[in-house]
Amino acid sequence: MRIESRALSISWIPMESVQGVLRAGFDFGISHYDAPPPDHLDSVEHVRRLRDDDAFRFANVLSAWIDVEDGRIVGSGRSAESGLMIGSTTVRVAQVGATFQAIALPELQPEPLVGETSAQFMQTVGGRTGVPLPRPVRHAPFVQWRAPMVWTTLALTIHSDGRSDVELAGASTFPRHWVYDGDGDLALKSGLTDQQSWVSHSFGDRTPWGEQDSSVVVAAAESELERQLSAEVMQADQKPEIRRLPQGSVVTRQGEPGSELFLLLDGVLGVEVDGEVVGEVGPGAMLGERALLEGGRRASTLVAKTPVRLAVAGADVIDVRRLKDLAKHHGWKEDG
Repeated sequence: MRIESRALSISWIPMESVQGVLRAGFDFGISHYDAPPPDHLDSVEHVRRLRDDDAFRFANVLSAWIDVEDGRIVGSGRSAESGLMIGSTTVRVAQVGATFQAIALPELQPEPLVGETSAQFMQTVGGRTGVPLPRPVRHAPFVQWRAPMVWTTLALTIHSDGRSDVELAGASTFPRHWVYDGDGDLALKSGLTDQQSWVSHSFGDRTPWGEQDSSVVVAAAESELERQLSAEVMQADQKPEIRRLPQGSVVTRQGEPGSELFLLLDGVLGVEVDGEVVGEVGPGAMLGERALLEGGRRASTLVAKTPVRLAVAGADVIDVRRLKDLAKHHGWKEDG
């Protein structure tokens, strides 16, 4: 019996992830941000259509199979569709557009680790962006114009009982990376985008092609309800305040009064109740609704596990019924 599965990542540039000099180019329309990818991808052909629409920067497609007899693996391999799917960068100046094709790097596909009942496949793909960016260097001329590298390393484990697991084993620190499971559902996200580190260090030996991958902070994908509410917050008539906090910052403290909603744009927050860590949340999570529903006191302490960016909104942005739905979804009294 043959069992097939797939892991897939899409790398894209969300609004508010670009800072400094690069931000000006986006704000003036020289380049563009990307809309969030779909929550579900029907097929690899679906991904190709998104690429043709310039909807993301690149995709890592890892498809593989195992043959099973009497509960044991007797054969395995990658499918032909595995590999890099790379997009392009469109630059516009004075209403004149030019499209630059990104530069693909060799795909890294080590031999799979095959046991009796499971096989793990790994794949690293990536490339350089189509337009070079300024990079500070220590010697004259002190600025080097070169495109940094973008990549993801996916791990796909297929089990003889038909299950499969996906993992984001490594990735560049910019842009955002979303990972989809074998059913095409959004499963994981990179939890932190670090543009400064990416521009300064994603070259040469500091990449998988120089034998040095980058570890990545990974967060579970938020719920469909949170995605809907986050769009309402960001598109409200009164734009939310954007706060940037360093690692270790306390966003809310249990028992203290609070009347704000928080949308986590970037980074990872730890949730603590009575001094104990009860969970972590990543980009896209909506927090703070319980204080608005239950007397104005925070029910948890939220601590920044990484540097974070938060959109802060007032209580009137979201309908009370929706806040109650969000509280039911979270299922914990420690939600803040």
